[in-house]
Amino acid sequence: MVLTQYIKELLYQQECITLPGFGSFVTQNHPIQVNRFTGEFVPPSRSISFNRLIQENDGLLASYIAKRENISYAKALVKIEEDCARWNKRLKNDVLILPGIGEFSFNAENKLRFLPHGKVNFDANALGLKTFQKTPLKAQIKAASIVPPVSNSTSNPMQDNKESLAFTPEQKENNKTPFVKYAVIGIVAVALLGAAYYFGNQYLESERLKSTKLAQQRITKNVQSASFDLGSITAISYDAVAEIETVDDNSVSIAEGQFYSVIAGSFRDQENAERKLAVLKSQGFEAAFAEQSANGLIRVAYGRFETKRQAFSLLNFVTHSLKEEAWYLVEGY
Repeated sequence: MVLTQYIKELLYQQECITLPGFGSFVTQNHPIQVNRFTGEFVPPSRSISFNRLIQENDGLLASYIAKRENISYAKALVKIEEDCARWNKRLKNDVLILPGIGEFSFNAENKLRFLPHGKVNFDANALGLKTFQKTPLKAQIKAASIVPPVSNSTSNPMQDNKESLAFTPEQKENNKTPFVKYAVIGIVAVALLGAAYYFGNQYLESERLKSTKLAQQRITKNVQSASFDLGSITAISYDAVAEIETVDDNSVSIAEGQFYSVIAGSFRDQENAERKLAVLKSQGFEAAFAEQSANGLIRVAYGRFETKRQAFSLLNFVTHSLKEEAWYLVEGY
């Protein structure tokens, strides 16, 4: 199994890909860029970053591998965990390189650093498109305004002299005619170039929007119709008794369903959890109680969302801007 290849395939389709026990790749879309001064056109793109804090399995990568290799979900998950364990072991002494994605290494402060290669554009709407450059409009106008010199090497000096003597007033008027003619040609050329540039940009923008809308509709249709054969998992029985301390308090109200939450802390005492919740609300967060842990700890979340993108945006804000500790949780999975 080539785990790197499966990750690259999913980067075209998903916003976040989580590797249990290792971290998550997060994508960010960038719109088309046009430099009107240099004439450079850059197609839409999708860049990737890495978040070491998001390590809890969301099932996306394992389900994709199970379908591709026609194996059970459990076997696919085991293979992912084995590869991630090898990667963590290699990072202790060497640089980890994932071809087509980027490389990992520890810096002087013993923090994991991710350097994306940037050679692959993971935006499915921009497949086959490359950066190109055209002559700026100002340079075209300047070139069209230059009047080429006119020479008449076959003129007869005697005839010119006669014409100058016979028709002096008309000769002065004819000298002005070429200038007016070239001026009219220059104005028409400028108008045509301006119209072509404007309507060309309008056409490119219209086609780009149509392609983007069609691609989004196809992706949505594929996701809605996708089904995974997770296979069967053999049940294993354990004869073990564990003493688990739980919190039994009906005053903690938690909305049920699948949520993507940004957890601020876990508490065994309800009063401490309620105190933390009040502090977060006073700071302007839409804080709430999240799903309790398996051993009965009360989780307090900065916020609970219905989409991954909202949760990741808040997580990045809390960890990078506020420099606070937080982690990501998928509830009701």
